[in-house]
Amino acid sequence: MSESLLEAPEQVLSTLNPDGSRRWLRPKAAMGKWWKQRRVVAWVLMIMFTAIPWMRIGGEPIMLFDVMHRDFVFFTVHFRPTETILLAFLLFTIFFGVFFLTALLGRGWCGWACPQTVYLEFLYRPVERWTEGSHGGRAKKDIPLWRRVLKYTIFAALSIHLSNTFLSYFVGPEQVWDWSLSPPSEHPAAFAIVMGTAALMMFDFAFFREQMCTLVCPYARLQSALLDRDSIIIGYDEKRGEPRGKRKKSQENTHGDCIDCNLCVAACPTGIDIRNGLQLECIACAQCIDACDTVMDKIGSPRGLIRYTSQNVLAGLKQRFVRVRTLVYPAIILVTSSALVMGLVGRESAEVNILRVQEQVWTLQDSNILNPVQIRIDNRATEDRVYNVEITAPTTMLTQQFPVTVPPREGRSYVLLLSTPIDSFDQGRADVHLRVFDGVDFEKEMDHILLGPLEGAK
Repeated sequence: MSESLLEAPEQVLSTLNPDGSRRWLRPKAAMGKWWKQRRVVAWVLMIMFTAIPWMRIGGEPIMLFDVMHRDFVFFTVHFRPTETILLAFLLFTIFFGVFFLTALLGRGWCGWACPQTVYLEFLYRPVERWTEGSHGGRAKKDIPLWRRVLKYTIFAALSIHLSNTFLSYFVGPEQVWDWSLSPPSEHPAAFAIVMGTAALMMFDFAFFREQMCTLVCPYARLQSALLDRDSIIIGYDEKRGEPRGKRKKSQENTHGDCIDCNLCVAACPTGIDIRNGLQLECIACAQCIDACDTVMDKIGSPRGLIRYTSQNVLAGLKQRFVRVRTLVYPAIILVTSSALVMGLVGRESAEVNILRVQEQVWTLQDSNILNPVQIRIDNRATEDRVYNVEITAPTTMLTQQFPVTVPPREGRSYVLLLSTPIDSFDQGRADVHLRVFDGVDFEKEMDHILLGPLEGAK
């Protein structure tokens, strides 16, 4: 009685057995038309992932997220931390681009370009098939130990390589290369990051696998909101395939085209049966299409029993490409991308901000009020720039640190000590005008309010 209570009346997850234990999936590769195209795309993406950190355009990296120096490069365009509005426009453009592509192509990203799918299906699993052989349904204990050791050794090497490549997006490939040639004791933090990331990759691609898509990734659960009945999905043509059943040459065929061979299920990397309709575990990888097309060729039926289609087409309705979401998403993308381009085009070669020093507001010296003012200069140019500051009378600058040189793509903060006659203050406030310039192409004039004693009012 207790055992029956533990078993679910139906399959809850494709990766779980009825008793709740892990159902290990070993999908059979269906190397058809779609698989070959996905393999080309996957290898292009994997090569790009390794090559991009090394690529330069005009001496600038294509992509670099230098957290230590607070410099973010996206396709040679540098973003400083102070340019949060531009980063926001960039992220909004990317997010709504994903929404738009999902509305059109469904989960095409998951099956064709997601790193989880690309590396698992076209790097780690091929290595597994090569090292362990065609084991079919054999249990792990029946696979020779040396084959399993060889597989995990190659998995570890691949994970360390990918981890180092991942790190190079944050510190640069040259730095990672130097660290790789030196003892870990000289860079313990970087070594720990690489080993930790490699361990997570090993856990994911060697053990967790399809559960990342079915249990963890939120994208599958968002598809109900991002898809509609005209979005492209992988669907089973039930009208053509049912009733399913084995064909016998000696009897008249009374079944549909589906011969219930279950090859579509055997090929699915998430273990679902596409004949049960659209499911959140489906990653639109087309493995079931390739498996089914092979069977259709053998039995002399036309291909496409399982195919890329839409729910409306399967229901006998006309496909609509123009609809509300396919108009709203491009409109939002146009607005955010235009704002991003305008911000980049109108961006000056430097950014200057005035910050009040918090520790000390003002002090009295003879008949003058001294105000410390912090000025932040971010040099966006590709070369050193020399910046100078001019202050309008009657305020004078007591510090003699200007002009200053700011390295390219870096920011510097300087504290100015400004002296203003006490009779210049009205109700404890006095205006000062600053001009910051570099003598090349940058000049900015700013007004700032200085604080002083209320009793100094006129």
